[in-house]
Amino acid sequence: MSEQNQTMTNDEPVSNGAEEAAEETTATADEAASPAVESTDADAFDPAVDMPMYREGMDWFVLRVASNKENAVRDTLQKKVQIEGLEERVGRIMVPTEKTRTLKGGKQRITETKLYPGYIFVEMRLEPDGRIPQDVFFLIKETTGVGDFVGTAGRPTPMSPGEVEKMLHDSKMPEEEPTVRMEFAPGDSVTIKEGPFENYEGTVDEVLPERGLVRVLVTIFGRQAPVELEYWQIAKAEE
Repeated sequence: MSEQNQTMTNDEPVSNGAEEAAEETTATADEAASPAVESTDADAFDPAVDMPMYREGMDWFVLRVASNKENAVRDTLQKKVQIEGLEERVGRIMVPTEKTRTLKGGKQRITETKLYPGYIFVEMRLEPDGRIPQDVFFLIKETTGVGDFVGTAGRPTPMSPGEVEKMLHDSKMPEEEPTVRMEFAPGDSVTIKEGPFENYEGTVDEVLPERGLVRVLVTIFGRQAPVELEYWQIAKAEE
């Protein structure tokens, strides 16, 4: 392929990429049956862990895409690869995400956040000279939302083994019951924002993530008393 056609690799992102906020999808406990929080079978196939890190003749590459379009680009590319019969040239396409659970007012919310907004990861076989095969090049380039591969001079740069290992670890299927993300630790000074002890200051005594609660020691009438609060009812005290 000529240098003129090979324009997919440069150092300019298609959008703000990793600088843009990660796309999040949320669902309350009442929506637990929806696809956003649907549980996966414990024995379900997971391409991040049930396949080798590297497959013979293939490397991993970073593809810039429009932020908040990562899933759409991945799904479109997977369908196009299958339709064109290019599975031997293009393998897995990964969008690492993290699931976290929050509790507020007794309601559960599952949040799925992109760990690398503006990027997807493509397993691909290049030509011997390090270029993208022409049929693969046009298949990817003509997909809406696609930018450039990370690399220079028309040749994408393979990810290092350490980068691949971390990316695949981050790409594992999220836990069926993700833990509550807690921003507090024992000993933290906090201010109570809501409830009967609003504006009181205290010290975190214990964090109870499985219940979404924080036990805070508050001085009431000259004596310290433990008070259990939902994590959103407190904030770290200003230093």
